[in-house]
Amino acid sequence: MLEVRTWEAQLDAWLEPFLDALGHKARRRWAPVYIRGLYGRTERKSIQPIAAELTPGDYDQLHNFIASRSWDTAPLEPILVRTADQLVGGPDAILAIDDTAVLKKGEHSVGAAPQYAGVVGKNANCQVLVTLTLVRREVPVPMAMRLFLPEEWTNNPDRCRRAQVPEAQQKPRTKPELAIEEVDRVLAAGVRFGCVVADAGYGTSAAFRRALSERGLRWAVGTVCVQNVYTPDVTLSWPKAATGRPRKHPVPSEDPVSAAAMLKNASWRQLTWRTGTKGALSARFAAVRVRVADGPAMRTGKHQPGAEVWLVGERRSSGETKYYLSNLPPDTPLRTLASWIKARWVCEQGHQQMKEELGLDHFEGRSWPGLHHHVLLVMIALAFLQHLRLAAAPERGKKAQQRAAAATDATRCTPSHSRAYSSDRADPMSLLSVLTRPAQAPVELPK
Repeated sequence: MLEVRTWEAQLDAWLEPFLDALGHKARRRWAPVYIRGLYGRTERKSIQPIAAELTPGDYDQLHNFIASRSWDTAPLEPILVRTADQLVGGPDAILAIDDTAVLKKGEHSVGAAPQYAGVVGKNANCQVLVTLTLVRREVPVPMAMRLFLPEEWTNNPDRCRRAQVPEAQQKPRTKPELAIEEVDRVLAAGVRFGCVVADAGYGTSAAFRRALSERGLRWAVGTVCVQNVYTPDVTLSWPKAATGRPRKHPVPSEDPVSAAAMLKNASWRQLTWRTGTKGALSARFAAVRVRVADGPAMRTGKHQPGAEVWLVGERRSSGETKYYLSNLPPDTPLRTLASWIKARWVCEQGHQQMKEELGLDHFEGRSWPGLHHHVLLVMIALAFLQHLRLAAAPERGKKAQQRAAAATDATRCTPSHSRAYSSDRADPMSLLSVLTRPAQAPVELPK
């Protein structure tokens, strides 16, 4: 790795806003130590190995810093959001909402319970963190990670109390509800992006989609093939019954059909959305305007039509078909729809990098404060690496000038380009490899 006078000196200066928010002298000392430990050579990035490598004999102090309830992550979180926005924020950025699982063997770690773990593709004993990641040109910067508490925990106040779960966090919440709370927090901090993307775990929730729309946000989210939809021409009427009480709800002029049926006769086009390590990534896409059946429920059990949106289908080479909904404008080109939808993979790459290189899933404590202290410091550590990565790949020429001129302070704008991502991006690399590169003058991305 480089000498102290290079990346470590940069780290000290870069961390100053976070250390100022920590305030306490001891915390100002131990936060940089822990982050350096996350960059270290130890196989496990947990408290004991970090202390043994960097501060032998000071394990107790480092442990107290991570596990203590005496400091809150709240003052540091808006600083991380603003840092992410400075690095990759703008009208062509996306806000990716997802979750990541941390496998556990016991039942005492906060939030651990049998639940779906994407890392193994089945139910397993794990913790699940709901995440918000800001992404631009395939550079992910996570801004929020909040632990999801299953019913086994929210129905057991004593268990929550032993794990030091704050009382305000013990209220039952679905993952989409938790995500919306985090969206409100990052919006309040001033983050800029053009579109929210999420998989079907969030996109199938009508309340989630409605909450994004109510906040004036553009979104493109996954859904399921059985999602009922109407054509955009559907109308509502109030037929008079011959006998009985008047109707409480209007009746649609047509019956809803599934998303799969609606796209059965659509026109499909082969599109390439990016170039991967093994060549161009492409699939067949189709899109039609629909009204989702997510309005008030009717006596039949079906729902009235809601807002008009895009229904997008993706037929992969494997034969699998995926479905998506988006409230992007009616004149949005199919290529742009596909580009926004497929951009979500970058946040999953960020999760993998944080686990493999920064020890996101190495925390061995059991408490709510300790876990959230650890994941916050992992996100800060990743943000610094992305800062170095972008500085090593400065933007040049007209493209940089055009992006700077196009950037606005709005988070609710619509992209005017036909592709959501250009080919002018930072080189993909191992995160920690940037620490071995020669130092370069810092370069700021357009704001």
